[in-house]
Amino acid sequence: MDALDECPGPSGISSPREQVLRLVNELVDLRNSKLRICVASRPEVDIRDALELQVRTSLRVSLHNHGGQKQDISEYVKSIVYSDSERIMRRWANEDKDLVIERLSERADGG
Repeated sequence: MDALDECPGPSGISSPREQVLRLVNELVDLRNSKLRICVASRPEVDIRDALELQVRTSLRVSLHNHGGQKQDISEYVKSIVYSDSERIMRRWANEDKDLVIERLSERADGG
């Protein structure tokens, strides 16, 4: 499951995110040795809390604040900004392109 954090969150009634988290926990509770689940998400509090119950039986890998992740994002933004396929950006000054790359890369952690 990718981008679980982008699924609508808590809203007082059972949200789609809560339903997905409940399903994940139900699947894990089956204790099927052949079952593998991968959940990708930013570390939202409700998601982290719901999945922490399964820590004993799972492997957690956090890329939050990981330098390699930010570098990948920076390289991707750079490839788009300097791409000849983006007409509007062809007219931008290199200084403006570099500023966009810098700002988007700085804020890659959600800040």
